[in-house]
Amino acid sequence: MTTHSLSNDPRQAGTRARFDTALSACPLIAILRGIECGEAAAHASALYEAGFRVIEVPLNSPSPLDSIEAIRKTLPPDAIVGAGTVLTRAEVLGVSDAGGELIVMPHSDPEVLAAAVECGLVTAPGVATPTEAFAALKSGADALKLFPFEQLGHRVLKAWRSVMNPGIALIPVGGVRPEDVGALLKAGARGLGLGSGLYRSGQTVDATRATAQAYVAACEGARFTA
Repeated sequence: MTTHSLSNDPRQAGTRARFDTALSACPLIAILRGIECGEAAAHASALYEAGFRVIEVPLNSPSPLDSIEAIRKTLPPDAIVGAGTVLTRAEVLGVSDAGGELIVMPHSDPEVLAAAVECGLVTAPGVATPTEAFAALKSGADALKLFPFEQLGHRVLKAWRSVMNPGIALIPVGGVRPEDVGALLKAGARGLGLGSGLYRSGQTVDATRATAQAYVAACEGARFTA
């Protein structure tokens, strides 16, 4: 799978290639909203052991940069660790300093995208219309976060897939359950952002492991029947 960016920065190209490889290994993206720094590494390790290779800590979590740093130091190099709910250029710089490699946004702000490209980070801005999607790609986005996916749905994903370059990673985020995984991958998703269905603030590591295994089993089942 090849994503798209306007940047020729070799740092970003290398990170983008690792992101592509991670999604190919497992298209599930863990969103650990509300995670506490002291438990972040343990939950991330459980996710990695289950098969996840991309983990996101939203910046409206407690001490998110500390959590990102702890997770990055804990997981092997084939894991991609990043931040969600990134809203400003200053936040991009903070994520980069913490060792983050992925910037996920609820919106598509060219200034934030430019900052991420300058730092050599992979970007997944949030878009809800084709106009927003193509504008984000023009601004250097590597992947597109379809958000909120509860409102967009499978038909929109399928329609977008038909007009997008096949290499563009379309990533539905919002309300994705294990039973949805197969249909979304078939409709053209290259990644799936998993929030409260996977992790809720305060849950145990065992609970995270169990939900992660359920999603991975659904993903593997979809691939087996494809």
